[in-house]
Amino acid sequence: MKKLLLSSILLLALSFTSCRDTKKGESIGDAIENAADAAGEAVENAADATGDAVDSAVDATENAANEAGEAVENAVDATGDAVNSAVDAAGNAVEEAGAKAGEVVNDAKEKTSEAANKSADAIKKEAEKLKATH
Repeated sequence: MKKLLLSSILLLALSFTSCRDTKKGESIGDAIENAADAAGEAVENAADATGDAVDSAVDATENAANEAGEAVENAVDATGDAVNSAVDAAGNAVEEAGAKAGEVVNDAKEKTSEAANKSADAIKKEAEKLKATH
């Protein structure tokens, strides 16, 4: 009986030790598996973050290109408007200069005509004086 009791105790001790070793082995395996899972998730998260960063960079580049295109279009429009305004102003200046030149020419004609009439009148008066004295 002593032998049976001692054998039973020894078997129980071995089974507890065996269970602990198995549990430790399982917990180490679980830890390795958990670490591998965590590393995999970290790689996936890094890949996602990199993809998001690339997408953001592409979007920012597209936005910058669109804004640059709009700025060029606005500059072209503004330049066209400035040229049109300059052409209109030059046309108006030419028209005004032509009108002023016409006024000056008409004024000069009138004054020349008046001067010619006065000269003719003065000559007639002198001719009459000469006739009257002869």
